[in-house]
Amino acid sequence: MSTYKRFIILLIVYFIGVCLAGKLPAEEKRPTSKESPAAIEKYHDMVLIPAGEFTMGENTRYNWTFMLAYNIYDGPEHVVYLDAYYIDKYEVTNEQYKKFVDETGYSLPRCWNDARFNRSNQPVVGVTWDDAVSYAKWAGKRLPTEAEWEKAARGTDRRIWPWGNKFDKTKCTVWESQEAGLRETTPVGKYENGKSPYGCYDMAGNVWEWCTDYYDQNYYQVSSSENPQGPETGQQRVIRGGGLLYFGHYARCAARYRVPPYAQSPQIGFRCAKIPEK
Repeated sequence: MSTYKRFIILLIVYFIGVCLAGKLPAEEKRPTSKESPAAIEKYHDMVLIPAGEFTMGENTRYNWTFMLAYNIYDGPEHVVYLDAYYIDKYEVTNEQYKKFVDETGYSLPRCWNDARFNRSNQPVVGVTWDDAVSYAKWAGKRLPTEAEWEKAARGTDRRIWPWGNKFDKTKCTVWESQEAGLRETTPVGKYENGKSPYGCYDMAGNVWEWCTDYYDQNYYQVSSSENPQGPETGQQRVIRGGGLLYFGHYARCAARYRVPPYAQSPQIGFRCAKIPEK
């Protein structure tokens, strides 16, 4: 074999070795939310949101003029670190809530007998903040914080909606996406292409979702950069995600809204969260 051929072969081997050596560390450092079989069984229908930073809020100032435009500004954007947690893949359904009612004798929610909202696989609605907290405790969970909810919805790339940066009425249930006269919630998990980066369904539209936080319009200016828990006191609670009778603007991942904790709206439901057990 000539010296030239030996040189070419050694050069190829060298570059293969360099490429392999460069790939391994990157793969080891890649963040993952993969769960063990035991965790999947224990946290059924929940997804693991890994610890780390994400950008919360949105700096855009929307110039909407009609009277419902509360979400003109949801900023400032700020980086938040969250410990790992689990969050429900789906909104809590009527079927799940009925098990809670049957076992505890808890009162039925306001919209229970409304045919537009009471199918077993639709999200439970007409529940107050206290109702949602009571269910979560019964299930061994809790409501997510506002920060936890937003990270689960948008991931770490600052996307506007759970699926990306362009609104798509075919990926959610909001005002623009429904047929005239058909104003009801849809079964949870309907929009496969509308999932969040972590695999959570219906985080845009269908129903607003209770968070544990009190609402303060200026909270982002003073909030902690690590595991923020919301203001200590307040008159209203945060809801996130948008509802079936609201425009897609309100279904943005960063969009904030607030209502009194005693609200019993057919557009408000919830999902639960949980800290992984050590």
